[in-house]
Amino acid sequence: MSLNNVASHFPLSWSAYVRLITVRNEVAREFYEAEALAGGWTIRQLRRQIDTQFYERTALSRDKEAMLLRGRQPESSDIISPSEAFKDPYLLEFLGLKDEYSESDLEDALISHLEEFLMELGGDFCFMGRQRRLRIGDEWYRVDLLFYNRRLRCLVVIDLKLGRFTHADTGQMNLYLNYARENWTMYGESPPVGLILCAHRDEDVARYALAGLDNTILPAEYRTVLPAEETLVAEINRAREMLRLRQGAAEQNNGN
Repeated sequence: MSLNNVASHFPLSWSAYVRLITVRNEVAREFYEAEALAGGWTIRQLRRQIDTQFYERTALSRDKEAMLLRGRQPESSDIISPSEAFKDPYLLEFLGLKDEYSESDLEDALISHLEEFLMELGGDFCFMGRQRRLRIGDEWYRVDLLFYNRRLRCLVVIDLKLGRFTHADTGQMNLYLNYARENWTMYGESPPVGLILCAHRDEDVARYALAGLDNTILPAEYRTVLPAEETLVAEINRAREMLRLRQGAAEQNNGN
């Protein structure tokens, strides 16, 4: 077989295939190869997408087309925004939670599996404590989890919610962040960021609840159990086809 024939079967770089071989899930491996080709990923981009479980996150996302489009865009390695530093959804199947559990159970499980949770959050997060107390007026409040992000240089307040994200969750987190900015933030640090981990997030509720706030609050869903592989594959293929049709229609309109 000639080198040209070999190259036609392996269009990515050698380094890319060395990294792809380490992906044990064959379906996920094919997904990363296809998206690397579609997005023209560098080896660094490919590594980042694999390390952050882009395949699973895309399959679970409510807007898969947007995820695919965003995944095909390069990211700066030096400057990131808070929305880029946080994932959505978070995959917490390592907690082993099944059936019914409380917010306290969820928090205890995250602390018991702190190493895995830090890996899921990302390499720039540092754990600072749980149930951090703060007093405002005559009342005491407690922050579920407190982290620090080295790249963003800011505190990260995490609030755990079992059910749906509500506008009331925004008000509570905004209270925490205003206090943290005034009392916990050190000189030279950026304003704190709030992450609300919830079981379900309605996009419209989130949009109206977060509009106009001075603080950065990011509601994100978590999954303690992953769907069947067939479901993930079907959802991704459906999103790819819709994206292909939309891009084809856009190109046709631009041509006219």
